[in-house]
Amino acid sequence: MKKVLVIGSGGREHAIVFALSRSPQVGHIYCAPGNAGIAQLAECVAIKDTAVDQLLDFARKKQIDLCVVGPEAALAAGIVDVFRAAEIPVFGHSKAATQIESSKEFAKQLMAKYSVPTAAYRSFADYEEAMQYVRSRSTYPTVLKYDGLAAGKGVVIAQTEPEAEHALKDMLVGEAFGKGKVVIEDYLQGPEFSFMAFVDHHRVYPMPLSQDHKRVFDGDKGPNTGGMGAYTPLPFISPEEEQWALKNILQAVADAMVNEGTPLTGVLYGGLMKTKDGIKVIEFNARFGDPETEVVLPLMETDAYTVFHAIATGEPLDTIHWRKEATVGVVMASCGYPGAYEKGVEITGIDAFDGLILHMGTAIKEGRLLTNGGRVLMCIAHGKDISDAQRKVYTEIKKIHCTNLFYRKDIAHWAL
Repeated sequence: MKKVLVIGSGGREHAIVFALSRSPQVGHIYCAPGNAGIAQLAECVAIKDTAVDQLLDFARKKQIDLCVVGPEAALAAGIVDVFRAAEIPVFGHSKAATQIESSKEFAKQLMAKYSVPTAAYRSFADYEEAMQYVRSRSTYPTVLKYDGLAAGKGVVIAQTEPEAEHALKDMLVGEAFGKGKVVIEDYLQGPEFSFMAFVDHHRVYPMPLSQDHKRVFDGDKGPNTGGMGAYTPLPFISPEEEQWALKNILQAVADAMVNEGTPLTGVLYGGLMKTKDGIKVIEFNARFGDPETEVVLPLMETDAYTVFHAIATGEPLDTIHWRKEATVGVVMASCGYPGAYEKGVEITGIDAFDGLILHMGTAIKEGRLLTNGGRVLMCIAHGKDISDAQRKVYTEIKKIHCTNLFYRKDIAHWAL
């Protein structure tokens, strides 16, 4: 029986652990650092996801057969390169390949070189030059993106010049996310969606399309978050459009990365938009999206260990099979999120929930389940269609009680 180490501590990693726990090949799962929900399926290990040397020592000591990396920070820290050098099979991209996410400028230059459709852009390291460019355009809204990793918070859609000025000062002068550049790009309009695929060099295995809800409040109001819920499938993307995006975006980028000497060996996440001029790229991520993974990965019928191990070792896969069901997932978040919030508030009633609950930010103390993050739980229901799954999840979520949790009441409204 195989021993697997999963890196990370959120809902995405709980979804990965859940998928691996259903594999008859897997005997024991470790998760570093994990969370209270993951602890029900795996042995949690108190090692930070970016403590690469400690994680390597642990993997060697436990004779791990496969490591699956969840968070972008661990990938950007070079964990895959280190594990590969130690000849431990690892699912995830090299540090060089992770630039597709860790550097917006790298991704934009790659797309320009290989004619992958995206918004026009310029990048700046100097605040005054950036502001001069914004003033010269006087086009609003305009999109400002921090060039590096920013935990999903480094994008500002400025509606006015004062908003743009504030955001650029924050990123370039205040270095809110660290020292780096800012990419300024044209604003595109249309519905956004997520297209994830397992990628091994030139081989691309698509996952079901999904869509998340970034805004914190109903009606897509309020500030952006890490995602307040997600659903699959998408009625507004035709099979022909899906195939076009697979060929002209995901496959094209996979091929381009091989040509550049930085092949992909994990998940490529395409954040795409259906505009009046066709489907275009908003961003790429070098790993599973969160919260999209929580609604997509439970639909995978093919053995998860087989899939992850094949990508990690370069073995070709047969077609990956997916259940043809609708899934709606709703995030329960701490009051105040995405701003300041309280931790340590008790949660009850999750055992009564008829569906799948994946933990995003929880802890156990003296036998009580407590909030331990901004996004706390992802409550998921399957159905014959979106309407059915949505009805189920909102019926069941009422069974969960906590004085400091809230959730959106309209997840998947775009699909109805």
